[in-house]
Amino acid sequence: MRFVAPHALLAAALLTATAARAVPEDPKAPPKPRPATTAPAPTAAKPAEKPAAPAPAAKPAEKPAAPAKPAENKPAATPASEPKLHFDVKRATLPNGLRIVMLVDHTSPTVAVDVVYDVGGRNEERGRSGFAHLFEHMMFQGSANVPRGDHFRLVTSHGGTLNGTTSEDRTNYFEMLPSGELALGLWLEADRMKSLDVSQKNFENQRAVVKEEYRMRVENAAYVPAAIRLQELTYQGYWPYEHSAIGTMRDLDAAELGWVRAFHQAYYAPNNAVLSIAGDFDPDQAMALVRKYFGDAKPASVPKLELPPVPEQTAPRSVVIEDPHAKLPALFEGWVIPASVEPDHYALELAAMLLGDGESSRLHRALVRERSLAVEAEAATENGAKIDQVKKLVDSQIGDVARLGPSDEDMKKLRARIQARFLLGLQSNFARAQKLAELELYRGDAALLNGELDRYLAVTKDDIKRAVAKYLTPSRRNVVEVKPGEKREAAGEKK
Repeated sequence: MRFVAPHALLAAALLTATAARAVPEDPKAPPKPRPATTAPAPTAAKPAEKPAAPAPAAKPAEKPAAPAKPAENKPAATPASEPKLHFDVKRATLPNGLRIVMLVDHTSPTVAVDVVYDVGGRNEERGRSGFAHLFEHMMFQGSANVPRGDHFRLVTSHGGTLNGTTSEDRTNYFEMLPSGELALGLWLEADRMKSLDVSQKNFENQRAVVKEEYRMRVENAAYVPAAIRLQELTYQGYWPYEHSAIGTMRDLDAAELGWVRAFHQAYYAPNNAVLSIAGDFDPDQAMALVRKYFGDAKPASVPKLELPPVPEQTAPRSVVIEDPHAKLPALFEGWVIPASVEPDHYALELAAMLLGDGESSRLHRALVRERSLAVEAEAATENGAKIDQVKKLVDSQIGDVARLGPSDEDMKKLRARIQARFLLGLQSNFARAQKLAELELYRGDAALLNGELDRYLAVTKDDIKRAVAKYLTPSRRNVVEVKPGEKREAAGEKK
């Protein structure tokens, strides 16, 4: 079962009638059921001028953070008995509105630079979907002092890695570099913030790249159209989250350069961004570099985003689709749940773990081990399960949690798993930089990271029972059933 509980308030479950996929989303990851996005491949170009930096160095591997001491083996464990996190998060704001968050850690000689812009699919207009994702690609196509392709070349030749990602709520761009190359990462990010080359040539080139990505990751990927259809069904009539961040072919074809430039001018500005730096660096020196490179970036008149409440769903919705790339039937279920800052959100994330996290989860046990109606991942089973049987078993397991809640033993396991997952999810400098930037962006204070684990550990079994009974109800459920279809043969291809 796959639950996704991000800022966009979506919870989703995926099961196959003969292959159950019990893969829970990382509770700290932002995500929606959308295809992953990657930056375009670089092209050769001559080097751009850059700040002075030490000789190239291979990127060293980071040492994993030491795991927290597990909670005592007793049912009545309380948040007070758990180890406390303390990250010394430093925050600042430039006169142009750019917010900076920093976390120093000298454990390994690396540094992460992450710029998160407060723009995503939710900011797009009808008929102009996919623009935020388009700029995930456009941002690597050159700026005033960095020719097309040099952003990649400069980072990788100095022992670093880089990429960008897009969601319905934000877009981010990041570099992971040896600590001596912090100036390079900051300079590159500042240059494209101030002077991105949004030309007709780059626009046409990257529109073609995004369309090819759509064909590969959506049209020709099994079950992905169903995940996108679930998002549309769950947020039916609520445009900001009803559409996927990757957009549609129709909107990409209709896009005009003037629209794309206006979108960029409105949202890709210092007063609509958070710059996060984490790793081995001196904070005073880093702030001096930030002021030097970002200080003259001009703020923009960012359109105010006022999202109305999601309409309350009072009746279930369901659709059946054929997927020519699917080899097995599949069942997707989704519910709208509270935003990530709400206490019930934390309870529902733990409920998702209880139902679908690993081989000891309730759905895996009921569908795979006890009845052999399904198997994990991509294995095959004997005979086929009827989708109605799977639906009834899913309903039964959710109903049991709503009526009885988890046991004391369940809670002990859930607390141990969420603690391990949370801490392991922060072991790299990039992971810390990204989480800090998102907390600053979404909640206004990156230092809230110190109390985030406590909010999970504070959830009680009664909280889980009540939240599941309140939100995961039949009348609020959305279902997409996938039936394997025949693949269409290419033109001229013989049978």
